[in-house]
Amino acid sequence: MGAGGVDRDTRGEIQEFMYREAMALDERRFRDWLALLTDDIRYEVPVRVTREGLAEWELSPTSRIFDDDRQTLEVRVRRLETDFAWAEQPPSRTRHFVTNVVVDEGERPDEYAVASNCLIYRSRGTGPEPSLYSLSRKDVVRRTDEGWRLARRWAAFDQSLINAHNLSILV
Repeated sequence: MGAGGVDRDTRGEIQEFMYREAMALDERRFRDWLALLTDDIRYEVPVRVTREGLAEWELSPTSRIFDDDRQTLEVRVRRLETDFAWAEQPPSRTRHFVTNVVVDEGERPDEYAVASNCLIYRSRGTGPEPSLYSLSRKDVVRRTDEGWRLARRWAAFDQSLINAHNLSILV
């Protein structure tokens, strides 16, 4: 057993899953990405706020940038596949750098808690200035008969002001 009571093989499989999930997003294979999600997926990105000194919280307890389930994620992907996703014309080029992957046992025997850091490089069109997004992610990955699946994604941007005209990418 390794750290967190998770054996090395399981930890390696989950890390590989995380990298392949990021690759599907970077290659704009959104249908493949949807296939990596459970039917009960929860995809949540809270709003970060800047507060004074030792404030009780830095992430809004109620406001969300994204708060999606399987149905709303499918709608987002369908929209990206049309000519009506104006925020993605021209399409974003992204690169997800997933690091510091830590795997612990989950609340259920078939689930694992996965903490990671993610740096997303995004460029669009011919503009010389890319956008960089740094996030902390806390995921739940579930072992299914079809393989590993993402059951929950909770991600928090490190910056409170997002340097983009839109945020139409998946994190």
